[in-house]
Amino acid sequence: MEAIYEEGYEISLAITLKDEVAVNKSGRVYLDELCKKNNTQLIKVEHINEDKSFKEILSHDIDRLFVIGWSQLLSSDLIKSVPGGVYGMHPTLLPAGRGRAAIPWTILKKLEITGVSLFKIEEKVDSGALLLQDKYKIPLDIDATNLYKLSKESHVRLMKSSLPLFERDIIKEIIQDEQLATYWPQRKPEDGQIDLLGSIRDAEILIRAVTKPYPGAFIINNKLKTIIWKCTILHSKKLIPSGSKYFEFKDGILVCEEYEEHNTQNNFMKK
Repeated sequence: MEAIYEEGYEISLAITLKDEVAVNKSGRVYLDELCKKNNTQLIKVEHINEDKSFKEILSHDIDRLFVIGWSQLLSSDLIKSVPGGVYGMHPTLLPAGRGRAAIPWTILKKLEITGVSLFKIEEKVDSGALLLQDKYKIPLDIDATNLYKLSKESHVRLMKSSLPLFERDIIKEIIQDEQLATYWPQRKPEDGQIDLLGSIRDAEILIRAVTKPYPGAFIINNKLKTIIWKCTILHSKKLIPSGSKYFEFKDGILVCEEYEEHNTQNNFMKK
């Protein structure tokens, strides 16, 4: 949104989830102050397909509708209600990586290159024609926090490069190759549980993949849940810093650098 404003374009309407609905969404951003500053009307809904959304979109006579960072699927009626088209951005190089949890899956799959795809939204998830893509390399051992930042920067570059093409009506559509399509499933907080009997490398990758702004990887041991946000792998107990919390695996020692401990009464201590 800031990129659109910076390029001199107007956003007449912004739609986001109601605060109580989105409070637990990973990476939630509040748009209130930004919209107020730029005289953009902001409405909050429980679902994008409710009547309130339809009425506001129709009343604003929108040229194009961008759907970014939104997990709900749009109905065909809503898609058809915008003459200039409805467009989305997805943080993978489509047709690979359709679906959910793109940032964690990118790390878990050990990809070396990723990007953001601008595409035309259809009823089927992430399947519409491609318009533009922004690619970038992924640094070794990156975590979700920093990949999230890189993805955000990629979104901004893609938005800035696409706006003048939309304005001049010279942007081309490329049909996605269904033979190359892959789907990444939704991830739940419980998917972050670390197996102490597994590989320490798998544990370290999982910790990087679901660290902030995601729910975090965790170990449950002796009725204590430890959420690990950042860690180090060592191969000798002699190297463990004094007073550090650590877990032993068959192939190494995982030292917790940043973590939270939750007891059975759901109290926690930040470290």
